[in-house]
Amino acid sequence: MVDEALSAGAVARRLGVAVTTLRTWHQRYGLGPSEHIPGHHRRYTASDLARLEIMRRLTAEGVSPAEAARWARQAPEPMPNGSGTVAPARIHPTGRDGGGSIPVGRAGPAARGLARAAMRLDAAAISETIAHALAASGVVATWEGLLRPVLAGIGERHAATAGLIEVEHLMSRCVSEALAAASRANVPTGPARILLSCADEEQHTLPLEALAAALAEAGVSYRMLGARVPVAALVEAVNRTGPAAVVLWSHTRATADPTQLSALLAAPRRPLLVLAAGPGWRADTLPAGVVRPVDLAEAVSLSAAVRDSLDQSRRD
Repeated sequence: MVDEALSAGAVARRLGVAVTTLRTWHQRYGLGPSEHIPGHHRRYTASDLARLEIMRRLTAEGVSPAEAARWARQAPEPMPNGSGTVAPARIHPTGRDGGGSIPVGRAGPAARGLARAAMRLDAAAISETIAHALAASGVVATWEGLLRPVLAGIGERHAATAGLIEVEHLMSRCVSEALAAASRANVPTGPARILLSCADEEQHTLPLEALAAALAEAGVSYRMLGARVPVAALVEAVNRTGPAAVVLWSHTRATADPTQLSALLAAPRRPLLVLAAGPGWRADTLPAGVVRPVDLAEAVSLSAAVRDSLDQSRRD
């Protein structure tokens, strides 16, 4: 919880709801911002946020909005906690806990709000949160600080419970759509020097889609082959297009066959740089000459550098 007044957008991100939902709760149920400074928009105080948290939690548990608003309005003022901030009152008239939560580690309020929206299958709030983060912070920061923690948390919960498949599917679709929109908004000019591909039988494409959006944002043109690309098809694509760099993504050890990398190095039109991206690859199994980027930012930086190097050599 916070002790500063917040805008509607900031509150929406913390709660994992859409701004339009906040407006509805304000207009229909009187759960609006209470701090008013002449000449400025009203802002939400810590008490407002505590009541809205109750409203969000109860509606997620199946309580009608009108009944949830009544409980929220009757809630006592939040009490200070040990850190000098305030903690919301805990009200559970239904006796349920909302079905658990998605762990996001040390990620910030926006990630916690996104996780809550994912648990509610609230596609509008998910998409709004991601779009705001992309516009405000860019692709790399949004992926590392918002999307990756939530996606990893969903995977962790699924591994522990065998559940949340519907959450994973909806979240993946929203992320994919947002990244595609970001790529379309930053279409680079010039020839595509970077080839992006998943390893043979690899179906996890979101990190590669994040790289594509980050490259577009950095002005680097690319080709995306997508999921489950057989090595023969990948080598054929390399020979036909002559990319400066190839990024081969593997999410699991099962798809990280180093012979795929060796085939790229042996291609007639061998790329200047081969990147083995993803947690599937083991550093001690990579062929000589293959680079394993540590994160999305490094993959973007290396791709841009090799593109620039090739362009410079051709100008010379």
